[in-house]
Amino acid sequence: MTTIAVSSPPRRVLGDVVSQSLLGDAILVVGAAALVGLLAQVSIPLGFTPVPITGQTLGVLLAGAALGWRRAGISMALYVAAGVAGVPWFAQHSHGLPTATFGYLVGFVLAGSLLGWLAARGRDRTVLRALTSMLLGEAAIYAVALPWLAVSLHVSLAHALTLGFTPFVVGDLVKAALAGLALPASWRLVDRLGRAKG
Repeated sequence: MTTIAVSSPPRRVLGDVVSQSLLGDAILVVGAAALVGLLAQVSIPLGFTPVPITGQTLGVLLAGAALGWRRAGISMALYVAAGVAGVPWFAQHSHGLPTATFGYLVGFVLAGSLLGWLAARGRDRTVLRALTSMLLGEAAIYAVALPWLAVSLHVSLAHALTLGFTPFVVGDLVKAALAGLALPASWRLVDRLGRAKG
């Protein structure tokens, strides 16, 4: 008896729709890093913590889910490396090696890769799944950022939560909701355009 293997179509992320070449991938990677750098300038310092409120997490969530894990991971690593090397695109036009907040930057690389991996498995196609993915991406950032903050400031993890998590919960939920709505809406637009061409 012969069995025929039916291969499923390759899973795609939005970046695969846009880019069909290495040059296109490079443009997406650099563009996503620049988007995060631009959103980092939406920054509100808080007097009681070295961690400011910024818009950059929204860029991480969108880039991660849109680019796929490889491009997103490379893009976020580029953002971090270029900022450390001197590009002034961290919060408030800063650059170099930030001590207390560096864990957030490392978390961006992890979150971008995780979100890209989830998106390649269709977790960006419906609002509920996309929102769940965005919350997991936020959790990945904090999983690195809070221990780093605690160690760098010589405080307990509980105090690091007060300094680096609690003030940002509402804003992060809003960002996750925006990204969770944007990705499925983008896929609906892609599907509509595909049907119009067909």
